[in-house]
Amino acid sequence: MRVVLLSWEYPPMRVGGIAAALEGLAPALARTGIEVHVVTCGASGGDADEKQAENLFVHRVNVDVQTNDFLHWVHELNYLMDRRADALIQEWLAEPNAKDRPILLHVHDWLGLFAGKELKYRYHLPLLSTIHATEFGRNNGIHNDMQRYINHCEWELQWESWRVIVCSGFMRGEVMHALHTPYDKVDIIYNGVDPQAFEFPFSEEEKAAFKARFAAPFEKLIYFIGRMVREKGAQVLVEAMPRVRAQFGNAKMVIAGGGYRAHLEARAQELGLKDQILFTGRVSDEDRDKLYRVADVAVYPSLYEPFGIVALEAMAAKVPVVVSDAGGLAEVVQHDVTGTTTLVDNPESLAWGVTRALQNPVQARQMAANAYDRVLSVFNWDHIATQTADVYQRVWSEYRESEWVKGSAVYHTPPVDAIYAMPEGAVTDAPKIAPESAVPDAVAEMITDESSKKAKRSPKKATGPSEIPASTTPPTAPETTTPLLDTILADAQVAGEPALDNVKPPRAPRRGK
Repeated sequence: MRVVLLSWEYPPMRVGGIAAALEGLAPALARTGIEVHVVTCGASGGDADEKQAENLFVHRVNVDVQTNDFLHWVHELNYLMDRRADALIQEWLAEPNAKDRPILLHVHDWLGLFAGKELKYRYHLPLLSTIHATEFGRNNGIHNDMQRYINHCEWELQWESWRVIVCSGFMRGEVMHALHTPYDKVDIIYNGVDPQAFEFPFSEEEKAAFKARFAAPFEKLIYFIGRMVREKGAQVLVEAMPRVRAQFGNAKMVIAGGGYRAHLEARAQELGLKDQILFTGRVSDEDRDKLYRVADVAVYPSLYEPFGIVALEAMAAKVPVVVSDAGGLAEVVQHDVTGTTTLVDNPESLAWGVTRALQNPVQARQMAANAYDRVLSVFNWDHIATQTADVYQRVWSEYRESEWVKGSAVYHTPPVDAIYAMPEGAVTDAPKIAPESAVPDAVAEMITDESSKKAKRSPKKATGPSEIPASTTPPTAPETTTPLLDTILADAQVAGEPALDNVKPPRAPRRGK
């Protein structure tokens, strides 16, 4: 089996949690025997292909476009990813044994929607997606045209997908509510972490020297790493620090991560904590891992968290963790078993959790040991890759027996107002009919053997998609709501329109595959 993973970020390019997830998933899938091809954004200087391991290939495309329009950049990226993946598929279908090598498309979040959709229809290949987060969840509603457009793209991605993978039970509920995805179309597969990444030689002398860069030897080090955006909750941690210092005068907080933090630094100074809260900015992977090793407690007070892979990293590093009970964090961290959970957006509750860990170091370390055992048994990448491969096999088995593989699916555009009204200026393509000849011969051959074996059986009901909406031409977003590309890639917090109401999307009819 060959799988094309389409993602806008992959190490060394890191923006959010997708890069961390694929960094573990792609090699683990390759170890199962699946041939994995990651098509992603690369650095400037031209396209690049790299074989990273047995069965693992990374294809980077250079988006050499000068624009501050993020949507323009996204569509240019999709055009280039489509072109590179198309060349790969053409090579594969020309091979003598092409019918014996299934090909699947796996899109990670809406930023790969357009390339994935083009490839799906061009070759009549099955597409599945992983939705890591939603625009509705990040903003606690849909409040402007940019958010509405992204929300529609997320809806279209789950519509086009044979199966939808999410990283937590919380996210299953969110895609059902925000995107109207049917319950039985969603698979929950947790993210993972590699514990060996934190098992490196680090003597007591080296620890002392490293800690001295951030705190005095006698100080209790409270560690947070994450983007400086509201949803990650660094502002809650700053507000909790006076209560922590009231009980532990030797507490020192280290806040690491890229993005806009001037308002946080100003607030720390207002609270008289300029010297007790250190903002490091973005740190190297090496320093990130070493900070886990010298921290007394790792704290993640997210307001919105589909999963919480940073909490998982702390658990793998055997550091006591204190988290909010937002979203997937409540599934990752079991209260009083593998860590401490606190109330969302509540500085007093967060301070209670932190002081509890500092006051009871023996109990905290025991919970950290429990957390490490849970990482080994539940959150290891080989286990996660096996679950993902099972979904791939299910999709391929259903695809082989469906009408979709025979090229008889009909394109149509569902009523847009049944989902969300598109921003003014959006244009909807006319319905198109997929010709019978649209299925390449090599793809059709993939099911020849199975079809002949089942010729005498009663035909099964098709399980593939039967009604597929045509794509919509992306609108030009108003300048007031278009984030700057360089700001997005720097992980800076973008100041948008104030969320006056928690706007909920209208109901839409349940759709099948």
